[in-house]
Amino acid sequence: MTGASEEGVFVFGAGYSAVAFLEAPEPARILGATTRSAEKAVSFRARGWPGLVFDGETPGEGIAEALRHTTHLVVSIAPGERGDPVLRCYRETILRAMPHLVWIGYLSTVGVYGDHGGAWVDEATPPRPVSRRSHERLEAEEAWTALAAQRGVPLAILRLSGIYGPGRNSFVNLANGRAKRLVKPGQVFNRIHVADIAGALRLLAARCIGGLYNVTDDEPAPPQDVVLHAARMIGVEPPPEQDFATAELTSMARSFYGENKKVSNRRLKALGYEFFFPTFREGLIALKPRDAGENEG
Repeated sequence: MTGASEEGVFVFGAGYSAVAFLEAPEPARILGATTRSAEKAVSFRARGWPGLVFDGETPGEGIAEALRHTTHLVVSIAPGERGDPVLRCYRETILRAMPHLVWIGYLSTVGVYGDHGGAWVDEATPPRPVSRRSHERLEAEEAWTALAAQRGVPLAILRLSGIYGPGRNSFVNLANGRAKRLVKPGQVFNRIHVADIAGALRLLAARCIGGLYNVTDDEPAPPQDVVLHAARMIGVEPPPEQDFATAELTSMARSFYGENKKVSNRRLKALGYEFFFPTFREGLIALKPRDAGENEG
């Protein structure tokens, strides 16, 4: 985004990833950033962002008017059993009352690919979601694709892998005792630093590029290896290894391990995107607590 006065960004769902986008060093004109919390909306306004409340059930005050001036729309709200809340409340507005709209970005998940037994997948791989939430995501992707085609604007779908960054990383988990080294033979996950989600969004929005893009790092890795690497970086004892088969886990945590794949980011790189943090190693270096000890052994 260039920040030109004629451009205006509206974000549905200003959570962890979308806030990183809004915090760009050279942000575009922000016309709205929604949240479910009135208190958080006030905090957005204190930062100079028009914070608006949207509960996902009914249209929120001031949103339709802001959309009328929006050129770039970013959607970062998860769908549910009743479908996508933005489309449920604002489909007709997007179709008929956004005269300046030139691009839509939708944040999705690599979960739509399902399980591939550790094999590589890319954007040409047919989705075969396993979990209910991934089925809902794929349905939302399809609904947004249909809307964008009807409206005649490019839609970029960003399929994100496991998100980490400031406040959400292995160092935090080690400090609060929540880090685990679950071992499931052959299991790998991709990850993505929140700064690279924001960077990819900025690139696609600035060029008004549509299509599917995996926003994910270069190195799928066993999750226990990432925890061990972080522990060694700060010189603390890593948690013991646990056999996944016998570990006590929530059903949601266990469901993540039911999908095993390596996700390619070649299509995004082909656009010229250069990752800030190509692997978890660079990401952890940037996130390492300043007062942490050193022990790379």
